Amino acid sequence: MSVEIPKTMRAVVYRGVKNLQLESLPVPHIGAGDLLVKVAACGVCPTDIKKIHYGTVPPPRVFGHETAGVVVKVGSKVKGFRVGDRVALHHHVPCLKCHACRHHAFAQCEQYKRTGITAGFEPAGGGYAEYVQVKSFVLPGVVKIPKRNSFVEGAMQEPVNTVLKAVKRLNLLKGDIVLVAGQGPIGLMFTRLLALRGVKVVASDLLESRLQLAREWGASWAFKADARDYEDQVRKLTRGKGLDAAVIAVPSNQAVLQAQAQLRGGGQVLLFAHTRRGEQLGMDLSAICVDEKDLIGSYSSDFLLQKEVARLVFSRKLDVRRLITHTYPLEKTAEAVELAVNPKPDSMKVVVVQPS
Repeated sequence: MSVEIPKTMRAVVYRGVKNLQLESLPVPHIGAGDLLVKVAACGVCPTDIKKIHYGTVPPPRVFGHETAGVVVKVGSKVKGFRVGDRVALHHHVPCLKCHACRHHAFAQCEQYKRTGITAGFEPAGGGYAEYVQVKSFVLPGVVKIPKRNSFVEGAMQEPVNTVLKAVKRLNLLKGDIVLVAGQGPIGLMFTRLLALRGVKVVASDLLESRLQLAREWGASWAFKADARDYEDQVRKLTRGKGLDAAVIAVPSNQAVLQAQAQLRGGGQVLLFAHTRRGEQLGMDLSAICVDEKDLIGSYSSDFLLQKEVARLVFSRKLDVRRLITHTYPLEKTAEAVELAVNPKPDSMKVVVVQPS
């Protein structure tokens, strides 16, 4: 089976701070160990948004790493894939051999830090383009999408993986009470995955519409984060013992301090959204030392969780379709990013979609 592939394609190119341009680029050439994939869906991720809005990496680049599409060309040395396969892509794959990998710290692996999917220029994910080259070293991260599932569900594999990895970093028992601060797409995935594990979730957010969805996704309690009696309510529901853990799914320093104060001794505060370098926060270090309130972080995905993530998403036990509120065509990627930066009460996950 062969597919006619054009010489040029449309791509949204990052040209500087808050500057995305729709341009014509050559369709990437692939090597003997690579795949060429025609993009069907790519989620808008906060990680890329920060690079675009703060200029943390030099242009030009083509961003977009929550990607799914159709294989249109297979390198001569590639086995296990064929033209026409519907696939979800992972742009980072660890070597599984280095010191970091032996410690299960995959995000610190030097190979993992290399981006293995590109639409041109310095590899940066490439999902905001019509075609991407999937390099040989990330082929183990390619997941086939079942016929019953959509490309959007495929594109959500990567963000779900990052959340599941973080959940597994928490030392929780069934019946524990955990705060999830922020009920955007990521916070809601935390709420659902924790609820599926028998954890009692306290959901907080500033938007009532998101709190309602958190309740539907399994939150035992849902509070406005700016409510005057918020801390009293948490104290009551934990019977004064404090939270067993807190997940901070918004880049709020105040939420970190508040969560640490509400935590029981021996509990954990997990940072998930504090990815901008240089952030400083004064804390009572005795709470960490004497009270053993662990402050931990979690970043990016865990390669070994891919099968579990696929089961959760493709079975719709975690029905990510409910998170998708807005889709945009490729030529309106800049608008998609802007909505993700400035969400509305009715907006959640934003995805760029293309004809497959």
